Amino acid sequence: MTVLPPYAALLRLHSEEVDGGLRFVMPWHDDVMGRPQMLHGGAIAGLLEFAAFATLRRALAAEDGTIPTMKPITVTVNYLLGGRDRETYAEAIVERLGRNVANVDAFAWQDSRATPIATARINFLLERQ
Repeated sequence: MTVLPPYAALLRLHSEEVDGGLRFVMPWHDDVMGRPQMLHGGAIAGLLEFAAFATLRRALAAEDGTIPTMKPITVTVNYLLGGRDRETYAEAIVERLGRNVANVDAFAWQDSRATPIATARINFLLERQ
């Protein structure tokens, strides 16, 4: 289980090990509601951000066991479908892991992994020791 910051507790996120990676699950509850029966865009973005950070952290730890400071340079979220009143899932993939910069793609879905409701590309500045 991944240790998550307090904002994750508000979203009630939890992570699962899936095929050697991490999957984040955000249950439906009042704190993630935007319009009635719809997910708030900020909750979706938060879910994607947690998936990206945790996946990058895991990749960095696998490299040499140390975790540099990770600072987001750019965050781009694409909302594809309206999130409904049900569990939402997210996973991320490290597309590039360089010495100073990492690029991570994250995607969120509800009913089918093949039909994402949102995607994100986050570029991180890595400050290695």
